[in-house]
Amino acid sequence: MTSKRDYYEILGVEKSASDSEIKSAYRKSAMKYHPDRNPDNSEAEEKFKDASEAYEVLSNPEKRATYDRFGHQGLGAGAGFNDVNDIFQSFGSIFEEFFGFGGGFGGGGRTRARRGADLRYDLALEFNEAVFGVEKEIEFERIANCTGCSGSGAKPGTSRARCKTCQGVGQIRRTQGFFSVATPCPSCGGEGETIDHPCPSCKGRGRKKVERKMSVKVPGGVDTGLRLRVSQEGEAGSNGGPAGDLYVVLHVKESDRFVRDGNDLILSQQISMVQAALGAKIKISGIDSEHTLEIPAGTQYGHRITVPGAGVPSLKGVGRGDLHVEFAVVIPRKLTREQRDLLQKFAEISGDEPNAGQSGFFQRLFD
Repeated sequence: MTSKRDYYEILGVEKSASDSEIKSAYRKSAMKYHPDRNPDNSEAEEKFKDASEAYEVLSNPEKRATYDRFGHQGLGAGAGFNDVNDIFQSFGSIFEEFFGFGGGFGGGGRTRARRGADLRYDLALEFNEAVFGVEKEIEFERIANCTGCSGSGAKPGTSRARCKTCQGVGQIRRTQGFFSVATPCPSCGGEGETIDHPCPSCKGRGRKKVERKMSVKVPGGVDTGLRLRVSQEGEAGSNGGPAGDLYVVLHVKESDRFVRDGNDLILSQQISMVQAALGAKIKISGIDSEHTLEIPAGTQYGHRITVPGAGVPSLKGVGRGDLHVEFAVVIPRKLTREQRDLLQKFAEISGDEPNAGQSGFFQRLFD
C-alpha cells in the first residue's frame, strides 16, 4: 500500500506556515490542476484532489494539530475526497473567491447539492483499550436519506416533476430597465422540481432522523483528544450532496497504576528499606507482561529502572515506548521490639544514634 505524501510537501509550504500562506499555496495548486483547465487529465485530477485534501486538513486548526501530532494515522482511514465533485461541494465558497464561480461541473440556477453536516461522538475508553486498541459499538442519531423514497421525497411509485413556474431552472429572472435580477423560484424553492405526491414516511423532505449503530475500530496507541474520522457517517446531504463525516473524539480514563508520558509508561513501585539498602531481585507486572528487575544495593527514593519496549505501542504501528519503574522506599510505621533493637544497634554502629540529636535517616525513622 502506497503511503500518503506529507500535506505540507504537497502544498509546498513549511510546517510553520501561516493560514494565509497555506491558502495562497492551495490557490496556486487549484488554479494549476483544476479539472476545467486540464480536461481528461487523470494525473492533474489526482494532484487537484491531493492539494484539496491537504488544504482541508491544514486550514482547520483542530485537524492540523492532530495531523502535526499523529500524522495521517490520526485523521483516520477515511481522510480525503471521493471525487472532484465532493471537493466542489465542500469548498464552493473558496472557489467563488478564487475564480469568481462555484468551480463545479455544469451550471443552471437550481439549488446546488449540499454536503451533509459533520457529527461528533465522544467515546470513553479504558486505559488498556487506548493502549492496545479496541473495537467499540456506538449508537447515535443522525439525519439520513429516507429509505421509503430513497431520498427523493416523492411517494414510492411516483417521481418529482419539473417545476412549471421556472421550467426546471430554479430561478425567476426579472428585468427592470438595464438591471436583471434572478431570485429563487417561489414554487420549488430553487430546486427546479416539485413534489406532487410527498412520501408519507418523510413528509416529502427526503430525509429523516434515525438511530445509527455501528462499530468503530480504535487503533492502539491513541490518547485523549484524538479524533477518528469515519467518512460519510454524518448527516445526509441535500439535493444529492454527499453525507458529512462522523468524528469520534476519544477520552481515555486514567490508570490507577501507570502514568502515561507520550508512548512511555511510568510505574511507581514500593520496596522496603532493606531491599533498597541490600539490593534485591523482584518481579513487577507491566501493562501486558511480567518483568524481573535487579534492584542495586543502596537504591534511593525516586531511582528509576527502564524496561525498553514495554510501554505504549506507536500509533504509526512501529515499535513501542518504554516502561520506567520508579522506586518508592517504604519505611515501616510500626516496629517489633526485636526490629527496634536491631535498628538501634545498626544506628550505634553507623554513628547515627537517634537519641543524640542527630538529624539523619534513623532519627527521622524513630520520630
